[in-house]
Amino acid sequence: MINILAAERLMQSPKAYATFLLWLLSELFEQLPEVGDPEKPKLVFFFDEAHLLFNDIPQALEEKIEQVVRLIRSKGVGAYFISQNPLDIPDKVLGQMGNRIQHALRAFTPRDQRAVKAAAETFRSNPKLNVESTIIELGVGEALISLLDEKGRPGIVERALICPPSSQIGPISPSQRQQIINQSLLYGHYEKVIDRQSAYEILKIRAQEVTKTNEPLPQTPPPRQRGGSQRQTVAEAMVKSVVRAAGSQIGRQIIRGVMGSILGGSRR
Repeated sequence: MINILAAERLMQSPKAYATFLLWLLSELFEQLPEVGDPEKPKLVFFFDEAHLLFNDIPQALEEKIEQVVRLIRSKGVGAYFISQNPLDIPDKVLGQMGNRIQHALRAFTPRDQRAVKAAAETFRSNPKLNVESTIIELGVGEALISLLDEKGRPGIVERALICPPSSQIGPISPSQRQQIINQSLLYGHYEKVIDRQSAYEILKIRAQEVTKTNEPLPQTPPPRQRGGSQRQTVAEAMVKSVVRAAGSQIGRQIIRGVMGSILGGSRR
């Protein structure tokens, strides 16, 4: 993750800028735990236009910055100061810089000549390389590099080519994005969107199937009794017997007798 602090207005006040730098590094030094000497720092600061940090600052503030820069390495924090001239950084702070990258310097003025000599003397000498003359001869994309070795010692200076940055300011266009995707080694594997069935969806379907299987069968309601009681059932049975008896001659005579009694007649 890269965070860029736009401090154009703050840089117009060098003393305030230096005070902010000291506060930031001091807070990190007090808050972060000790990690010793890690293989790689977990947090790195790059301070561009570093000459603004040290212009006309009090001696006490300069010494404090040098102390914090020296001690904060045990917290896993690295600090890089970027400037066009090594003379812009005080010797006490410059002496704490283990990793150094020096681009070309042009010795047009006496001050430039002193800067070339100072830069050459800060590197660990290489018997196969004349550092002072090489700094003037460096072309575009070239630099002198000296990095710390496994034991924390400055390595001998080497002439190297710098890989140019491949980034740009602002978002890329759709055509650039597609071109980068087509040139990727993973092209053909991950550019297609596949919506696979998740574990949640699989379990949800299984739960629905189990629910359907365990549903109780619909119960057939018992037959309704027309009478509503045992007495009504007996009466209904007697009516059915009478109807059946009406089919015979005796039954017809009995019915005529009963009906005649009801209607007030005496005939048989």
